[in-house]
Amino acid sequence: MAAIAVLAMALIWLDSHAPWLQPLRNATGYLILPAQKVAAIPAAMADWFGESAAARQELQAENKKLTARNLILETKAQRLAALEAENIELRELLSASEQIDDRVLVSTLIAVDPDPYSKQILIDKGSEDGVFLGQPVLDAYGLLGQVVDVLPRSSRVLMIADSNHAIPVQVNRNGVRAIAAGTGSLAELELIYVPNTADIQQGDLLVSSGLGGRYPKGYPVARVDRVENIPGKPFASVTARPSAHLDRSRHLLLVFQQGSGQVPPETLWRKQ
Repeated sequence: MAAIAVLAMALIWLDSHAPWLQPLRNATGYLILPAQKVAAIPAAMADWFGESAAARQELQAENKKLTARNLILETKAQRLAALEAENIELRELLSASEQIDDRVLVSTLIAVDPDPYSKQILIDKGSEDGVFLGQPVLDAYGLLGQVVDVLPRSSRVLMIADSNHAIPVQVNRNGVRAIAAGTGSLAELELIYVPNTADIQQGDLLVSSGLGGRYPKGYPVARVDRVENIPGKPFASVTARPSAHLDRSRHLLLVFQQGSGQVPPETLWRKQ
């Protein structure tokens, strides 16, 4: 070790007092440059990885923030879409109420019977609002059903698609009468006991006939979807699609027929 130290001191003295060694010193610098660069690689890589890790963490944090913000915006957009759809439904309901001569009360659907064989719904108006048994219920597109149970602040409505429901109807085109019975499907009604000779065609609009006094006359009920005459049988097979949106309407109209004796509270019924 002492010899190495003495040699180093000698080289330092020669480097300071022997200018003729400068070319050798320069040449030596060129020779050791690759080794210096190789020696610097670990430190450079450590710096690069450190910066990359920091940048990656920053990007991950920013990505999480953007993901959360995007989720919030998507949720708001969905809510706005729902509000827009509800606004459209309310406008259509208002337009329908303006075309009704009878007094009406606006109600909202609050529950659907989970029984797959029962087509009943619960609405947010009851006896305190003047609702009565048998009261007709409409949406913005047609007859939806009738009230079958009344509580103080809610009522149960039997929809026209229920298999236990039937309503007298007539063809709007020519006045031919029939009975539209529920099939248990929200998308289909069946016209029962229709003679093969009856003038009923696909696309005919069926409206309430008013017979029986339960439903007011002239409200849309369904549109004929299929007419099939079966050879050898006296009655045709006729199906129709309900006009009311039984599977989606949320805001409904309770109808108080003129002269029925049933009058809703003055603060709730809508004058035409």
